[in-house]
Amino acid sequence: MAAIETSRLALDSLDHELIGLLRADGRAPLSKLADILKVSRGTVQNRLDRLVTSGTILGFTIRAGNDYPDSAVRALMMIEIAGKSTAQVIRKLRGLPELQMLHTTNGTWDLIAEIHTISLPEFDRVLREVRMIDGVLNSETSLLLSSV
Repeated sequence: MAAIETSRLALDSLDHELIGLLRADGRAPLSKLADILKVSRGTVQNRLDRLVTSGTILGFTIRAGNDYPDSAVRALMMIEIAGKSTAQVIRKLRGLPELQMLHTTNGTWDLIAEIHTISLPEFDRVLREVRMIDGVLNSETSLLLSSV
């Protein structure tokens, strides 16, 4: 298995496959993951423990479907990051369950985050949390009003 170096831990193809499966279903039983990956349940548990301990996996969450209620607040937030703090900022952003997607980009903005909340007060809270992260210099947010 070829190793790919990250800032925290060298990940091999099995680690990447495991992370991909967990992104699709964070509640998948270890036995199911082991069957799919064609390894033992113990191997999956050891890999999972290592990924969590190293900070590569920050937590487990659900992803809601695209059938959001009309009262849901959805937005795109463009984020400018200071210097070389991108990895640190990304780790913190990934810990916010309201950030559904996070993308690197070029140009003025370093990251684009897709935010989904259940109300405007929750949306306001998330904006404050993002802006308080060390390394976030500036942001601009656009609410998504309707899909056409």
